[in-house]
Amino acid sequence: MSFKVENLTWKIGRKTILRDVSFETEPGKMLGLLGPNGSGKTSLLRLLAGLRQPDAGRILLDGRDLASLRRRSIARRIAFVEQHAATNANLQVVDVVKLGRFPHRSMFSGWSREDDRIVEDALHRSGMEQKRGERWQSLSGGEKQRAHIARALAQAPQELILDEPTNHLDVQHQIGLLRLVSDLPMTSVIAVHDLNHAAMFCDQLIVMQQGSIIAQGAPESVLKEELLRTVFGVEARVEPSAHHGRPHIHFLR
Repeated sequence: MSFKVENLTWKIGRKTILRDVSFETEPGKMLGLLGPNGSGKTSLLRLLAGLRQPDAGRILLDGRDLASLRRRSIARRIAFVEQHAATNANLQVVDVVKLGRFPHRSMFSGWSREDDRIVEDALHRSGMEQKRGERWQSLSGGEKQRAHIARALAQAPQELILDEPTNHLDVQHQIGLLRLVSDLPMTSVIAVHDLNHAAMFCDQLIVMQQGSIIAQGAPESVLKEELLRTVFGVEARVEPSAHHGRPHIHFLR
């Protein structure tokens, strides 16, 4: 077990954003969050990252209540790549990635060979080795997303949380980034906008609507034509892909 979410509720004032949400993640697997805009996906991810506290229910991380853990302990365990992650300073890529080591260093500790090794491994796994010396502002959108993932990997997390990381990327970079995340040897929870990409790369799916989970399970058990009609308002035909065997959605006019 990585995350176990029990009866989670979160509000803004009197408005309930998440209502009675419960699920578990599988270690080393990729869980995709689907749902229309405003369904609560981003709020749920921020709660999983420990950035907000629930009004009711709890989040367990390997059996420990996330609310009882210190911020630094959470940062050593969980990495969060936000949808609009930004780096204002025009740093070199390698320096952006080095920022991921901060949760593991004390005020008086120097930079170590182990830090170097982890940063180099993060650059390698994210495919950013050749860009290490380039300035942030010179990178393409896809390269910036990969650099943010490299920084997250430099945290040496066991859980990786991503909020629609493929937004505004072209199709080639969307698929490349999702393939990168799905191949990582860690638990990942990712909000995905493209339903076919979710079916192709995620091991499990959760579909949210108005702050509640209305379906969860393997892609083939979740992505049904009736659900697509009622939740997303689209007419579609769902059948196994000839390429990967997972569900493929053909949208109908």
